[in-house]
This record gives sequence, C-alpha cells and structure tokens, in this order.
Amino acid sequence: MSHFKIGIRLESLGKSLRQAIGEAQRLGVRGVQADATGDLSPQTLSKTGRGAFRALLRSHGLELTALGCAPQRRLNLAEDPQQRVEHTRAVLDLSVDLGVRIAIAQTGRVSEKADDLHAFLPTEALQALGRHGDKIGAVLALETGLESGAALAAFLQPFSFDTNGLKVNLDPANLLMHDFDPCESARALRGKIVHVRATDAWDAGGGRREAPLGRGDIDWAKFLGVLEEIDYRGWLTIERNNGVNRVADVAAGIRFLEQFAACPA
Repeated sequence: MSHFKIGIRLESLGKSLRQAIGEAQRLGVRGVQADATGDLSPQTLSKTGRGAFRALLRSHGLELTALGCAPQRRLNLAEDPQQRVEHTRAVLDLSVDLGVRIAIAQTGRVSEKADDLHAFLPTEALQALGRHGDKIGAVLALETGLESGAALAAFLQPFSFDTNGLKVNLDPANLLMHDFDPCESARALRGKIVHVRATDAWDAGGGRREAPLGRGDIDWAKFLGVLEEIDYRGWLTIERNNGVNRVADVAAGIRFLEQFAACPA
C-alpha cells in the first residue's frame, strides 16, 4: 500500500474545526477531508480566511484530501435547484483557493434501466459544473453507492458529457450497503476515481450497516490490491459516522491501514 496516503474526514472526529485539525495531527495522518460548511462555507470564508486556513493546515503538517459539499445540498433535490448548483460551483471555486481542486458531491442515482422513474441525476447541472471545473482546473467527484460502478462509469462516458471535470469519489462501504461489489465497481471506474474513502460495513441482520474500518465485511487486502491494479495512487480517507467513540475507531482504522503499508502513514 506504499502508493496510498492515509487521511481522515474531520467531521468523523465530532469536534470543532480547529480541535479536529489538532486531533488529526496527533493521530499522525498527513491529510484531512473537510466539508464546505460552517467556518469553511464558501459564502462566509473570505480570501484572507482561505489563505489563513491553508496556513493553519501547513502549521499542523496537513493537506486537504478533498472538500465535501454539505450533504443537505444534494444536487438531486427538487427544492431550490439553482441555489444548489450555485453552491456547488462556489465549493469548486473554494477547492481551488484551498489547493485541493477536488469537491465531492452527492448527486442522486444512476439507473441501469432507461425507464426507472425512481432514478434522477441533474444531467444539465452536472454538465455545467463539469465545464466550470474544466475552466478553473478542478473536478467534481460524484459519490458512489446508489448504483453499481459499471452504471456510474457508463453515465460518465464522453458521449454523455463533453467535460473532464466530472470524476468519482469511491466509497466501498456505501457500495456494499447497497449490495454492490466494491472491487468490481473500482475496476469499472478505472481512470475516473480521484478520491477514495476508507469505510467499512457489516451485515447486522436485516441489512448492512456502517462498521469501524477493518471490522466489517470488506476484504481490504483484496480491495487495496484492486486499487493498485487500476493505478489509483491517491488518498485513503477514513470516515466514521456512527459509534460511541469515533475518535478511537478512527485511530484504530489508521493502525489497520498501516499494516498494509510499506511505510507509516
């Protein structure tokens, strides 16, 4: 796993932004993902504030792995669609100012059936956002999980979009919780993955649920081998949304990933 870098999602730590940055440094990772909300909202963070945030990360020996659009701003919601597009555009701009150039968005579900009325992706909005990403040198990474990797790869083919600004954030637990194979999805999305979440899931009886990294049903030796196979060389960003001691779960997840590495995180 020497080609991968280990990061953590700051929101997983359940702390304020500054406290979470300090905790990330203490945990010994190199990178952090953060959501563009609160103190990092593009509507409130000034140019001066953006420079100060980059300096804050550098002072802790950290860099951003990606910038997340706030979950409540999902592009496929019918309410205030233009406002959601403008917010996502602003997050893309912010990702450039913060030096990461990757914004992660939840966008809805791609269907493998042309007549599936329950699937909806705002294609025109994604086209516009992809072109904006081309213009500023950033990419919008679509979350995986609601469809197979093959379906998402087909949706992102060049005949659908004349842009290079749309890529993928691979979330193996989200795929598994929706009954899709993370390894096969990774293979199908080769060349489109710009960020990977290190997440896990297990069969809790009646359905799969999030699990602490390394304690779920994902075969991590196999999954990391597939990432090597498809030439992914980016971040593995640990995320933990549930649990009574998420900081301890994240710390254990770091140690779990490090056992696959030729060198420390």
